[in-house]
Amino acid sequence: MVTQPLPDKPRGDTQESAAQRPGLGRLVDSLPGQLFLVTIGLVFTGVSLVFFPAAASFRLQWMSDRAEAAHLAALAADVAPDGALGEDEVRSLLMGADAVAVSRVRNGMNELVLYPGPIEGGFEESDLRTTGPWGHLRDTVDVMFAPPGRLLRISAEPMGAPGEVIHVIVRETPLQQDLHAFSRRLLLYSGLGAILSGAVIYAALFHLFVRPMRRLAGAMTRFREDPSDPARMIRPSGARNEIGQAEAELALMQSDIRTALSQRERLAALGGAVAKINHDLRNVLASTHLVSDRLAMDSDERVRRMGERLVRAIDRGIRLCQATLEFGRAEETPPARQPVAARALADEASLYAGRAEQHDWQNDVPEDLVLDADPDQVHRIFLNLFRNAVQALDDHDGEHRVAVTGRSEDGYAVIEIIDTGPGLPPKARDNLFQAFTGSTRRGGTGLGLSIARELARGHDGDVELVRTGEDGTVFAVRLPVSQN
Repeated sequence: MVTQPLPDKPRGDTQESAAQRPGLGRLVDSLPGQLFLVTIGLVFTGVSLVFFPAAASFRLQWMSDRAEAAHLAALAADVAPDGALGEDEVRSLLMGADAVAVSRVRNGMNELVLYPGPIEGGFEESDLRTTGPWGHLRDTVDVMFAPPGRLLRISAEPMGAPGEVIHVIVRETPLQQDLHAFSRRLLLYSGLGAILSGAVIYAALFHLFVRPMRRLAGAMTRFREDPSDPARMIRPSGARNEIGQAEAELALMQSDIRTALSQRERLAALGGAVAKINHDLRNVLASTHLVSDRLAMDSDERVRRMGERLVRAIDRGIRLCQATLEFGRAEETPPARQPVAARALADEASLYAGRAEQHDWQNDVPEDLVLDADPDQVHRIFLNLFRNAVQALDDHDGEHRVAVTGRSEDGYAVIEIIDTGPGLPPKARDNLFQAFTGSTRRGGTGLGLSIARELARGHDGDVELVRTGEDGTVFAVRLPVSQN
């Protein structure tokens, strides 16, 4: 039998895979594309964090150099013969300092040291003594986009004269040009460094995270297309991180799914075979029913009683065959509830449980314990549990006893089946109510407890293991009590 692939989940137009989307959509939706965009964003952020402080530091150094040059020019003016400078000397000193005019404050007096004549237009102020880092950043951006021809007045304290203040007026255009040239060099070198470091980071993250995640996603997609193919199962890389754990868990999950699919195939094949057998068995039981009817009408009372009992057993067999044939099309037939005595059902089921003379059978269910249940389905519950108890005693060397007790509890009848067998092994306890896995007998199917629990739950009850050990096993059946 060929296993059909699992059906695809419906997908809307907005859920198409990243590989099917064009251009930017594919880049944004794919994991490598997202990593690339994050890396680019981090690179530009890093360059920005480096660029603006470096540009502000360059501007500050440029203005400090002009202030020191102006201070030296002022000192040269001080040693001029007779303390007077001609226009040519003033122009030369200002040209050497790249300044328009120089003044200073010394001993509390403001002196105009180098002044070529009237200066047209206003100028920007920059006091190196009081301006903080944020002010320098702001002024740096302002200089980069300033209009040409603007003047700048720099105020600073010379290094060689701590008590003085030098004021120098310069043209801002050279500063702007030098700052632009510095910015280009800085952006070039920092950009190259950032690109190289970004490429290394991208390659490392791609190798460590993206490639394993793509492998994991690809393994899921391939397995979904054909879960029955063992070659499509993922092979864990053995990594000790979270991705390695995810691969190991995915491999276990795929193995469980393949086991479930294989079991489903076997159950389907078994169901087909059982349906054919039950179809023919129902015809055989129908013929046997005619013979048992004649026995039930015999003049001998003992034969008649045995015939009536045989008729009831055959009727149950026919109904069970019919229910088996209908099982593939519907759920278990809903119970036809009616008041029924629990003790009588236990007595009747014990006759078909394969008990022998060497087994001590004890029915302690109260006579007045009346169930609100389907007699046939409760008979099947008791029969499966009684057979399990008797089979547990077959190869047991100790006491052979099966006891049935009952009590009423919160609107339910609690009926316990107690045997003195060797107890359930751990394997049976782990898969107790699972079909085809809970049996420990050679040739057993493990269906008995599974069927019993399903029928009990159909009555809003249950079947539970109370205890098991070397002194025996106890199962409890909970079924609703009749209120009539």
